[in-house]
Amino acid sequence: MTTNQTEAEKYILVAVATGDEEAAWDSLDELAELLDTAGGVSLVHLVQNLPHPDRATYIGKGKAAELREMAEIHEADGIICDDELTASQIRNLSELTGTKVIDRTTLILDIFAAHARTREGKLQVEIAQQKYRYVRLRGMGAALSRLGAGIGTRGPGETKLETDRRVIQKRIKLLSDDIEEMKRARNTARKKRSANSVPTVAIVGYTNAGKSTLLNSITGSDVISEDKLFATLDPTTRSALLGDGQQVLFTDTVGFINKLPHNLVDAFRSTLEEAGYADLILHVVDASDPQAELHLKVVYETLEDLDIGGKPVITVWNKADLFEPDAVFRDFGADASVSISAKTGQGLDVLLGEIARILNENRVYIDTVIPYKNAAVIAEIRRTGQLISEEYTEDGIAVKARVPRALTNRIG
Repeated sequence: MTTNQTEAEKYILVAVATGDEEAAWDSLDELAELLDTAGGVSLVHLVQNLPHPDRATYIGKGKAAELREMAEIHEADGIICDDELTASQIRNLSELTGTKVIDRTTLILDIFAAHARTREGKLQVEIAQQKYRYVRLRGMGAALSRLGAGIGTRGPGETKLETDRRVIQKRIKLLSDDIEEMKRARNTARKKRSANSVPTVAIVGYTNAGKSTLLNSITGSDVISEDKLFATLDPTTRSALLGDGQQVLFTDTVGFINKLPHNLVDAFRSTLEEAGYADLILHVVDASDPQAELHLKVVYETLEDLDIGGKPVITVWNKADLFEPDAVFRDFGADASVSISAKTGQGLDVLLGEIARILNENRVYIDTVIPYKNAAVIAEIRRTGQLISEEYTEDGIAVKARVPRALTNRIG
């Protein structure tokens, strides 16, 4: 019996600690998860304590010599560094260790290239790869050709050193034009949603916090949900009805991560901006993760980088089923905090109630009579607001309701 399965690539993971050594070890654990998502295996974790990363080799020549021996002993396919390296650092470290060297950014880009499904997602990943490659063409030398195949070479990374910077610039321009066209189409769709007064809720959070599982639980959809980092990349919007009957659109966004490459933030900016146009943000946190507080901070910092602020936020502490019933989680920067289990459904009714409460705070109470000739607006009130009561009278339909401000101009 034969098999087409190829043996997983094996890597040594390296980080530089410039102060908090424990944080460096934790970051390497996350890097190992990223490598697992990419289909590789981590052999050894190594932390080098330095005042700052070495400009020439990232970890210093002495530690590089030690790495060379470790790579030979463990028959490693390469080394992955837990920071974004310069072209010269990659080249020098590769020469000193005699093996392939990639950095955290390359690994994340590789995962994004493998997981992007939509055309826009693929274009966004490629433009990030091309920008990363563009600034590193000079100085890579033989290190680039040594990359060969495997992790870190998906997509445009497979092209070789002779790729001209001018060609890459043209490609970036072409990709940017395509993405801009898609952005215009998304803006048009967003305006239609706004005109229809349907409230939108953006689901954000650290990667693998359970955002897609929550979207599935709330809307009954079947978005891919795996226990892996960046299992889904492309934004997904689904509709659901709250307990008070109003329709809400929920949008799942790409997950955030510590040291998220700037090129990726820029490339996915138009997609992540969906959160900026939402009426409410659900910030999902994996309450069972020891690094939950760090993840909370990373998400807020990323939202700040995207200039997304001033929106009401509900922090959703997911995986509450793993804790005692009286466990309390708080985020003092949020408008509300709710403990749930997206997997079991625990606490979802409370969450939906909080969503309805906050959305209704941004709605106007009306007590009016709608002429029968405008009776179609009743259906829109049911869909986008909360219809408290209706009574058919001689003059029209007497209505008490809470509706979006945009709808009040069409009622009368």
